[in-house]
Amino acid sequence: MPTPPTDLSAIGDLERNPERSLQFEFVRATENAALACLPWLGRNAKETADDAASRAILGVLEYVDICGECVIGEGIKDNAPGIFIGDKLGTWAPGSWHVDIAVDPIDGTTNLSKGMPNSISVMAATFAPPGAPRAMMSLPSFYAEKLTYGPRVVEQMELRRVPAFNLDTPLTNILDIVALALGKRVREIVVCTMDRPRHAKLIEEIRASGAALRLISDGDITAAVAPALHDAAVDLYFGIGGSPEGVLTAAALRALGGDIQLRMWPRDEAERADLAKSGVTEAQLKKIYHAHELVTGDSAIFCATGISDSPLLPGVRVSGHRAITHSILMRAKSRSVRRIETVHDLRHKTIRLRGDSRERTV
Repeated sequence: MPTPPTDLSAIGDLERNPERSLQFEFVRATENAALACLPWLGRNAKETADDAASRAILGVLEYVDICGECVIGEGIKDNAPGIFIGDKLGTWAPGSWHVDIAVDPIDGTTNLSKGMPNSISVMAATFAPPGAPRAMMSLPSFYAEKLTYGPRVVEQMELRRVPAFNLDTPLTNILDIVALALGKRVREIVVCTMDRPRHAKLIEEIRASGAALRLISDGDITAAVAPALHDAAVDLYFGIGGSPEGVLTAAALRALGGDIQLRMWPRDEAERADLAKSGVTEAQLKKIYHAHELVTGDSAIFCATGISDSPLLPGVRVSGHRAITHSILMRAKSRSVRRIETVHDLRHKTIRLRGDSRERTV
């Protein structure tokens, strides 16, 4: 395969937009991950489940003609299973497009281990010709402040029909603005956050405002994407959670027209000092990133498959020899959102796990 030319106007549509032809390989990877870890649902085996999901994703991607690199995944290679930052993914055939990949084989591993709702397998990717700049940001902090909202709020702020707000705006003011943008009363606004001690003050403020509160125990990607869905049951997501999950969320919001505001949140002075040693400045720590800064360009795709039920997707359903998976596939360039229901005949469905040369039945 020849190296794609620099002048993208001179090549065909599929070559110029490789995500169109490759996007379903990523869906197949998250489907296989959901099926591979399903036997561990509710069995208190987080690492075993994560290993099965990771190997299922890798088993698909190693046959895809891309020069893929994991830019958001596990940060440190130790004895834990996972897909790690810097891992090479795909065949790396000469001339293949460069793909930055963000992956969380299981978002909500604690939920999965307890048999609880809100676990998904999720990936995002950006496509570029060889040598092009990286299009997906990897933040060095473990946690970040996150605020997400849907396209109607974005539109109303861009048209200046409502005041703009940011992470430093008092919550009561944000709720007033979101209510005005959506044509609701504050008491009708639904705010979602994680049930964590660090959110105690935030939870008190939400309750005092009169807005409705929805708490989740783990896995914040589904909750953070929810405000931008066309049938959203949540209007606002607010809270502190994992930075990698924030970038995955940004990829989805690029396709949905919503937005995220994200700012690095050092857990303590020791982490702040470590970030400073690695070159992170105070100005960078204070900066509020939006979706278009976290995931640049229009080539991004986002896909996820439900493992257990979540606000984004139903979980896997097993009936006799059939398993039904529900996935969502989004593409930033066209802002298309596909919901995919797949029926797998378990008498014939096989999954190849990386490191195993055989196709195995589910």
